Amino acid sequence: MIYTTEIPQLSGEERSAVTLGKFDGLHRGHQKLIRCIGKKRSAGCRTVVFTFDVSPRSHILHTPPKFLLTHEERRELAEQMGVDILAECPFTDELMKTKPEAFVKEYLADRLHAEYVAVGPDFRFGYHREGTPDLLKKLGEKYGFFTEIVEKEKDGSRDVSSTYVREELEKGNMEKVNELLGYRYFTRGEIVHGRQLGRTIGIPTANLIPPDIKKLPPNGVYLTESQIGGRTYHGITNVGYKPTVKENFLGVETYLFQCNEDLYGQEAEVRFFSYLRPERKFDSLQELKKQLEKDAETGKHYFRELV
Repeated sequence: MIYTTEIPQLSGEERSAVTLGKFDGLHRGHQKLIRCIGKKRSAGCRTVVFTFDVSPRSHILHTPPKFLLTHEERRELAEQMGVDILAECPFTDELMKTKPEAFVKEYLADRLHAEYVAVGPDFRFGYHREGTPDLLKKLGEKYGFFTEIVEKEKDGSRDVSSTYVREELEKGNMEKVNELLGYRYFTRGEIVHGRQLGRTIGIPTANLIPPDIKKLPPNGVYLTESQIGGRTYHGITNVGYKPTVKENFLGVETYLFQCNEDLYGQEAEVRFFSYLRPERKFDSLQELKKQLEKDAETGKHYFRELV
């Protein structure tokens, strides 16, 4: 897959099938659009996902974004989904002020040589969001491409959307989050040295500090699966500041069942299955140990039943 932070310029004979949007999370609705453009590959089209490095709202309000997927995670998932080109363009004032027809002519027609474009019914583009799917259809007739307005993927009566995923994530409802995404929600990071207090109570843990831009579920304890060095471990994970030992950074700390290996410095991917309990402060390390042992038994039973 080609990844670029600029608008690609295809060669003269190349044609493309394009889908456009924010694509944060690459949830089931996004996957539906990607499947649509994927069907055009047999006709010789290169599949293109056209998106931005930040949401227009974050750019306008100057708010630091929190993403369901980091840029690297999105690239990897897009490649797994069969995307040929991921164009992750900087959302600039100049781009924001581009009129809809100028956007279509310069980017879709002149640069991407679009033959087919797939968008959702709520897609908006161009200055003041004046561009609508119906306008895109009309402009497509003018510039030589067909526009398909793809119906939203549904969860019951509600549209599957990044907003819906975020709402459920903020509740800690990981089962619903994973259902909407079509994969397990995860975070990644290098395993770093903590205070190693877990070892003193016989419960060693793997600590990682997630990327600043990654949106995490609420602080608390979760049932998780970790991928480390090609191996998979079940475990329990605390998201938060570990109030019993007064950490001053937001971390992800995992007790891996049946693992006594030295994992420091390795990359870990922690996948969230289910919320277990809120984060809490214990009066002593022994009380913490008792609770973690209880949590571990709950987790082991959960994963036995899941198989």
